[in-house]
Amino acid sequence: MTTDFSVRPARPADAGSLAELRWTFKQEDHEGRPPTLARPGEEAEHWIHDRLRDGHWLAWVAEAEGEICGHVFLCLVERMPEPYEDNNPVGYVTNYFVLPSHRNKGAGSALLEALKQHSRSACLEGLIVWPSERSTPLYQRLGFQPPEELLELPLGT
Repeated sequence: MTTDFSVRPARPADAGSLAELRWTFKQEDHEGRPPTLARPGEEAEHWIHDRLRDGHWLAWVAEAEGEICGHVFLCLVERMPEPYEDNNPVGYVTNYFVLPSHRNKGAGSALLEALKQHSRSACLEGLIVWPSERSTPLYQRLGFQPPEELLELPLGT
């Protein structure tokens, strides 16, 4: 395993690169044959910039040779006040991606470790994720487990 990368918190100034990687990430879902774009990348760039700036969303990036080669995002989900327990937020982990040329070199694990360290220091209640089939083994190696108390109601459009 090589470690010719570094991991750091994302900044609003990274939004352009993060939006480009988001579009690359989503193209993998379509096996290189993506449908016609429904929205421009600039929309994602503005969205990411605004969320990172206001602090409700956090992200970490992996960099190699000065370029962002991976990222993971964390959305803080507030919980209702609780009279008998803490109501620390829950972290929703999403948009986890490493460029294919940098996979299996430790960047993905390092991104999730940085996210987990921050989450512990921020006293989050826990982390949740909807993993892909491909990412499930990695999440499980890093301690994520199937939920015991989560139900989902898909609301098809």
